[in-house]
This record gives sequence, structure tokens and C-alpha cells, in this order.
Amino acid sequence: AAMSRKGMKLLVDSLTRSAKHFNKSEVECLIKLFDTLVAKACRDYAAAGFDRTVFRDTLHSAFGMTDEVALDRVFSIFDRDNDGCITVVEWVEGLAVLLRGTLEEKMKLCFTVYDLNGDGYISKEEMFQMLKNSLLIQPADEEPDEGVKDLVEIALKKMASTCLFVPFLLQDHDQDGKLSFTDFEKAVRDENLLLEAFGPCLPDIK
Repeated sequence: AAMSRKGMKLLVDSLTRSAKHFNKSEVECLIKLFDTLVAKACRDYAAAGFDRTVFRDTLHSAFGMTDEVALDRVFSIFDRDNDGCITVVEWVEGLAVLLRGTLEEKMKLCFTVYDLNGDGYISKEEMFQMLKNSLLIQPADEEPDEGVKDLVEIALKKMASTCLFVPFLLQDHDQDGKLSFTDFEKAVRDENLLLEAFGPCLPDIK
């Protein structure tokens, strides 16, 4: 149903305050885009928002995000009440971090994407899954899983800052075979390129 002019103004004002990184005109545009996306959603969500399929298609077409595992994880981060539906508030506030977030906000988002089981650590198994999905593996490669395992091991060791392949720079400061957010944060603050070390989960700069 079409929102009244007063209702729209209240929504825009509220989201401009809560989303922080967007101005009023940008919030208005995002609400209009949300309405367009809702029209594409299945009937189950038509009244409240849109589903995972519409979300993934939109991030793929608008922002060039193609990693399926990462897209599913980003959907889960947006869908804060875990009801399978993205509401207008979740949409605008989620995009505020995805597109305009501070380094701190983006570190938390990326860490949550990589922490597949939500236990507060990025384990070797989780690194393996993310790297396996994000790396381009040629059909002729012999035992590609072994190569991914090697990358995981290297990523957990302390490496020189001159290393050319950025995932190698990540350090497991506790030497416990998994990365805590503190480990991840320290590595990213030392080298910002490590933000997406285990796979692309943010739009590119364009």
C-alpha cells in the first residue's frame, strides 16, 4: 500500500538518523528501490519486504557481488530478526554499513561473514570453505583442496609485511589455530587490504 506523505517523511527522518551514513535524499532513493524490489518478491513477503533470492540478485547486479556463500552470509547479517525477509529498515541500515561503513563497521561485517558458525572465531575449516569458494581453480589443477589447505596454514603463520599475497599477512596472535576478532582487527588495522582476506564480501570501489 502506498505510504502517506507524512508516513514517508517520518520513515525517512528515522532512517536518516539510524543509518547515519546516508542523507535524506539518498534514504528516499533507497526506499523507492526497496518498494521496487518488494514488487519482485514472492507473495509470502510482499507485505513486509523481500526474500533472499531478490536480495542476492540485487547485490549481484548492482554491486557485482558474486560469491554465493558470502551473499548468503551478508543476507543473514541484514536479516537481523532472522525471519527470511529484508524489511525497509534492515535494507537501509544494512546498506549504510555495506556501502559507507567505517573501517570498524566493515571489519565486524567481514568477520561475521567469515565466522560461519557464529562462535566468535574464524577456524581453519571456515577459512578453507571461504577460500575454496572464492579462489579461481582451474579444472586441470591436481588436488585443489590441498592448495587451499596450504593457504590456510600460511595465513595462520606470522609473515613478513613485505609478502605479496595479502592473506599471508594475517596473524594468529594467540597461536591457537583460529582467528579471534582481536586477531583479525589487529591484522586489518596493520594492513587494510586484509579486510577481505578470506573472500570478497563487500562491493568493489566502483
